[in-house]
Amino acid sequence: MKYGLIAASLGHSFSRELHAMIDDYDYRLQEVAPAELPAFLERRDFIGINVTIPYKQTILPLLDQVSPEAAAIGAVNTVVNRDGRLTGYNTDLDGILALLDHMGASLAGKKVLILGTGGTARTARAAAQRLGAAEIRLVSRTGRGGAVTYGEAAEQCSGAEFLINATPCGMFPHLDDSPADLSPFPLLTGVADVIYNPLSTRLVLSARQRNIPAEGGLYMLAAQAVAAARLFTGRDYPDGLTEQIWRRLLQDKRNLVLIGMPGCGKSSVGEIAAAMLNRPLIDLDREIAAEAGCSIPDIFAREGEAGFRRREAQAAAYFAGQTGLVLAAGGGTILSPRNVEALRHNGFLLFLDRPLRELIPTADRPLSDTADKLAQLYRRRFPLYRAAADAVVPTAESAEATAQRAVQVFTKEQSHEAIDS
Repeated sequence: MKYGLIAASLGHSFSRELHAMIDDYDYRLQEVAPAELPAFLERRDFIGINVTIPYKQTILPLLDQVSPEAAAIGAVNTVVNRDGRLTGYNTDLDGILALLDHMGASLAGKKVLILGTGGTARTARAAAQRLGAAEIRLVSRTGRGGAVTYGEAAEQCSGAEFLINATPCGMFPHLDDSPADLSPFPLLTGVADVIYNPLSTRLVLSARQRNIPAEGGLYMLAAQAVAAARLFTGRDYPDGLTEQIWRRLLQDKRNLVLIGMPGCGKSSVGEIAAAMLNRPLIDLDREIAAEAGCSIPDIFAREGEAGFRRREAQAAAYFAGQTGLVLAAGGGTILSPRNVEALRHNGFLLFLDRPLRELIPTADRPLSDTADKLAQLYRRRFPLYRAAADAVVPTAESAEATAQRAVQVFTKEQSHEAIDS
């Protein structure tokens, strides 16, 4: 490995494909156990590497020298081998500063809470100091090292105006986790989360539900990678490269999630849209039936609606953690707020709005197998679809025309978010 990323675990990483967008060097991922780290560095058989959890601080004494900036922070995430001497740098600082600038966040004169006390938290503190924060408090479970505990933060820091999560809490595959409840901090004007997988953590989604501007760590990831590549190669890259990479990653990773009434065409439209986008199609009902080894009506007959909903929630949670999909949700998936939140981690929810008069009851749908049942279902669910949807597409005369419109809306919205978020 000449270039790459080392960590104890790398199942969540986008870094290899990201670096392929920057330059043509061969960037690889390598898991290194803590006991193996000294020997790995001693071999010096790389040109440049990035370092992530849990080595950003433990790597310091194993290097020949450390940049003044990284030494002041006390954390390294980039190591360059120059003639056998290993030098450590901190390009996470570039990344966090770029993310905050991208958000339009002003920390000058503000009270800032930083969740975590590790290498990334130290870097976030340096960024907040550079941006003129009036007060910075680190928060940890134990409260050691000058930090406050989460309980103390809730009691003592209600005036916090900006929050940065620098812990791995909420990172794939633990999408249900969140490092903090935001309700004790009513004055927050922004939340930044360094986690980029999922695209929107539970913390970010919680902030947005409170109308607090919030962003995940994808932009930070792109910015720190460009800064690391400059150190690896000695080349200068265009100023707009970070924005270009972030936009492409966002468009590639976000799922297109189709929601709507039974019979509105989610499966057929999804199949065409998936082909247009060159993505896999996941039909949630088909996946549930395959896992159960029987049809949906059989699941209802054997386990009742409650049993089916349990299976549906499990399937929604699993596929919500994946990226780059077209996902056709079941008609009732949005009945559970938890399902909607799960789908929003990586998904753009598009409501296929077919009028009731065009919906047809079918025997294979137990909850809408008669016209009366279908009409009642429509009246109950329509407002839920509208509330869950990021956008609405009225169905057209053909599945092809609807799919074309769905893809247009999806790609336009992703591009708009990449420019204006």
